[in-house]
Amino acid sequence: MSDLEQELGNYLRAQLAPLLGEQLEIEALSRLTGGAAAQTWAFIARTGDLCQELILRLGQDGQQFGAALPKTREAELIRAARRAGVLAPEVLLGLPSGSDFGEGFIMRRVNGEALPQRILRDPKYSPVLGKLTNQCATSLAAIHGIALDGRVSLPRLDARTQIDLYRESYRAYPLQSPVLDYAFRWLEQRARPSGAEAVVHGDFRNGNLLIDEQGITAVLDWELAHIGDPMEDLGWLCVNSWRFGHRDKPVGGFGQRAELYAAYEAAGGAAVDAEAVHYWEVFGTLKWAVICLYQAHVHMSGRESSLERAAIGRRVSECEIDLIALLKGQQP
Repeated sequence: MSDLEQELGNYLRAQLAPLLGEQLEIEALSRLTGGAAAQTWAFIARTGDLCQELILRLGQDGQQFGAALPKTREAELIRAARRAGVLAPEVLLGLPSGSDFGEGFIMRRVNGEALPQRILRDPKYSPVLGKLTNQCATSLAAIHGIALDGRVSLPRLDARTQIDLYRESYRAYPLQSPVLDYAFRWLEQRARPSGAEAVVHGDFRNGNLLIDEQGITAVLDWELAHIGDPMEDLGWLCVNSWRFGHRDKPVGGFGQRAELYAAYEAAGGAAVDAEAVHYWEVFGTLKWAVICLYQAHVHMSGRESSLERAAIGRRVSECEIDLIALLKGQQP
């Protein structure tokens, strides 16, 4: 065990002992791959003969991207989502800022696979692929129906606010792309006025869903949540980057738009505006391009050496190709 793992294990024990008992031992602590925007650690909390599989999510203080929620606020939102019937993990404990490890929270581990390539290609998941579009629609309708009770505060982010936010981030990086510049202009000229507002997950996609042989077991990564247009989540789910090569199935690489829209409305979601979803798909593709630049910057600046972040940074060109197709009125 490294010094970092030893220190983190001691910290986790001190935080969890009042909740789980003084005989608590932290075992099998390991950092998981994926989730480049925050650190994710798995570990076992053992108290006598009782073993609990837990997950730690850590965000470094002062290093949130854009309007990303602090981890303590994200934890409160996940609790609210779970109370509303959303398939969300159970949060045990929020970890405030001030320690060497930054803000974070601890939740129970949920069984399921999150790696999209495995979900889309492993034969064991083939029987459930046809159900995922409907399950995504049901989950999104439930998320958009969350009534916040004052325990968590979310930023209000309409289209114009987000365009300004991501353009400011984009201009901070050395890459200047005519395609991204044009996409910002296109979105700004067509920015949609605020209509019906709801809790927007902000990152609901294949890769942030845990899936087993029966379907979705949990919705993960709520840090980009905000109050906004619910059509934003539908557009983001259809971004080509989340199809992982299955371009003919725009919903996460496993489904079709018409099925998603119909199932979303049937589950209690708002009437789907296909033009609005297209707008948000363009926005989502541009948003992902800027996030890719951010991930590359984190690696290249030396803040965190990460092969994963560097590889994500190379995907900006994919977004440019998708934006050209979308802006020509084609489906990428």
